[in-house]
Amino acid sequence: MSYEAIKELHEEKGYAILPMCKLLQVTRSAYLRWIKHPYSERTVENMELAKVIRTIHDDHPEKGYRSINNTLNREHDIHVNDKRVLRICRHEGIQSTIKHSANSITKRANQPYHVAENILDRKFTAEAPNQKWLTDVTEFKYYVGPEVKKLYLSAILDLYDRRIVSYVIRDTNDLNLVFDTFDQAVALEPDAHPLFHSDRGFQYTHVNFYKKIVKAEMTQSMSRVGKCIDNGPMEGFWGILKREQYYGRKFISRDELMTMIDSYIDYYNNGRYQRKLHILTPMEYHNQYYEAA
Repeated sequence: MSYEAIKELHEEKGYAILPMCKLLQVTRSAYLRWIKHPYSERTVENMELAKVIRTIHDDHPEKGYRSINNTLNREHDIHVNDKRVLRICRHEGIQSTIKHSANSITKRANQPYHVAENILDRKFTAEAPNQKWLTDVTEFKYYVGPEVKKLYLSAILDLYDRRIVSYVIRDTNDLNLVFDTFDQAVALEPDAHPLFHSDRGFQYTHVNFYKKIVKAEMTQSMSRVGKCIDNGPMEGFWGILKREQYYGRKFISRDELMTMIDSYIDYYNNGRYQRKLHILTPMEYHNQYYEAA
C-alpha cells in the first residue's frame, strides 16, 4: 500500500520519490524494484480474494475462516483451501466473534413421572429426515433501563439435516413452552414418528408430555444425569446462535431480542452453509432428500 501511495502521488501530484520513501519508511531501491515487478500473479489473486473475504466478513462478522470459505464456494464460485483463507484472514486482521459456552437451563424434576433410557447413545446421525429429533431450552437476557429481563427459547432439531423443526419463545420457562414447541413440530410433520431425545428437565419427564409422546407414536430418549454431551448437537446449536448473534451485544427491548432470534433461525435453516451437509443449508439438504427419493 505504501508503494501504491508513492506511485499515485508521484504521477498525479509530481511529488519527489525519495522524500516520500523516507516518510513511509521504505527504501527507494525497493520501491523501484516494485515498479518493475509490482506483484506476483499469486499476490494479485490473494489481493482480489481478500476484497471478497472482507465483504463477507463485513456482512457476517460472526463467520470464521471455514464458514467464510463455504460462502466463497457457494455464493462466489471461488474454490480455495481453508489454509489459504486463514492466511488471508490473519493478514487482513479478520477474526470471528469469540466463542462462549451455551449451557442448557432446564431443571430436573424432584419427582419425575417418566425417565427414559439414553437410547440415542450419542449416535448423532440419521439416514432420513424425521428419524431423530433433539430438543432443549435456553435462556436470553435483555434490558429495560437498568432492569434485566429474560426470554426462553425452546427448539427441536432434526439430526438428519440439522434444521430447526419448530421453536417457541416465551417469557417463562414452563410446561407450555415445551408442550407448544412439541405440538408445533407435530403439526408441521404429522407423519413423523422419530426418536425424541432431551435432557431430564421437568417438562420432558412430566406425565402430560409422556402422553404426547405416546399419542404421536414416538420413542422417548433422555440424556444421562450431568451429561450434556449426550445432547451435543442441540447444545451446539445454542452455541452457534449465541456466538454469532447474542454475545457481545446488549438488547434493550423484548422485540429487538425476539426479532434477532426469529431472523437468525430463518437464516440458519435457509442461509447458513454447513460442512457436514456438503456445504448446503439445512433446508437445501432436507429438500434434496425428497428430490432424490
